[in-house]
Amino acid sequence: MAYSPERKAAVLTKMLPPNNMPLGRLSQEEGISRATLAKWRAEARAKGRFLPDANAGPEGWTSADKLAAVIETASMNEADLGGYCRRRGLYPEQLRVWREACERANDWERAATSRITRETKDDKKRIQQLERELARKEKALAEAAALMILRKKAEAIWGRGSEDE
Repeated sequence: MAYSPERKAAVLTKMLPPNNMPLGRLSQEEGISRATLAKWRAEARAKGRFLPDANAGPEGWTSADKLAAVIETASMNEADLGGYCRRRGLYPEQLRVWREACERANDWERAATSRITRETKDDKKRIQQLERELARKEKALAEAAALMILRKKAEAIWGRGSEDE
């Protein structure tokens, strides 16, 4: 069954905050299948519309929904932002936190790269230190083994030194 664009727009509006009507209830009220409503929501999201899941509060929104909200509010003044937040069921503080998260996300790669580089440098220093310590211990062990061999040879040639006397 084909629905008019006006009806489709009206139904999509009911999915938006502050209504946030769940698909099941909206399906019963409008007489439209749940699958059709889910398809409409997916199509609207693909076009860049902001349609969070109804049963998820602002903290349960997807990253894409949060990013869309941040982008939509980027150029708003305080009065417009307040109206936007009331319509969407948000607090301005939530948008500020989401904006900071977006900013940090873009710096993550650079921060991670510098952290990995620093850790790699520290690991190389530790490896060099352990290799020097291992070489020193191997040298001491080889020297001890050589002394034991010489002592056994000396005992075999001359006998047991001072114990025999």
